[in-house]
Amino acid sequence: MNHHSGSSAKRKPATARGAKTRAKILRAAETVFAERGYEHGSIAEVAKEAQVALGTFYIYFPDKKSAFTELVDELGRKLRASLREATAELEDRLEIERVGLRTFLDFTTDHRGLYRIVRQAEFVDEPTYRRYYTSLAEGYAQALSRAMDKGQIRDLDPETVAFCLMGLADFLGMRWVLWKQAGDDIERTLDSAVKFLQHGLAVAEPPQSSPRRKARASKTKGKKS
Repeated sequence: MNHHSGSSAKRKPATARGAKTRAKILRAAETVFAERGYEHGSIAEVAKEAQVALGTFYIYFPDKKSAFTELVDELGRKLRASLREATAELEDRLEIERVGLRTFLDFTTDHRGLYRIVRQAEFVDEPTYRRYYTSLAEGYAQALSRAMDKGQIRDLDPETVAFCLMGLADFLGMRWVLWKQAGDDIERTLDSAVKFLQHGLAVAEPPQSSPRRKARASKTKGKKS
């Protein structure tokens, strides 16, 4: 898969020191683009945040767009690596989903500009935006397919399921990280999400026997009397 669609190819540092400087510039770019946005954030601001000379920026990136697209790719790589590391020793698919979801929420907490940066990519460089999601979905679908082969989860289209679960995680991260409220119980949220994955929305028992429906019916009956 082509990892760059920007105006130029990556400029890989030749030394460990160069790699460290490049990483520092990317961290600075994450801060600037998260706070100022791609349109208003400048190369000068990135260089200042990284505490490097303006000319040093151009040693590693020819322009602002190349730094931005590399940042999106780098965030995607870091997220996928975090997920792999957190779930490497796990076998049960539902446990993997819970740990993976928690890892995503933790990653989003550590990289609060992730949402804004990735969404800007749709307008800055659409292939980079698409690559962020398809790279994540590709490995996810493969793992889901293996779980289906083992009989751990229902036999469905793995890619469809992968994107459904990514959408779920995306909005949970938005609500329970970016829009976090006092009193939020993240463990309860994770429990609910995993139960949803395990049982779906369909009710196994007759609808009228559901506790929620009983309470609603009782409340309606009380109003009538």
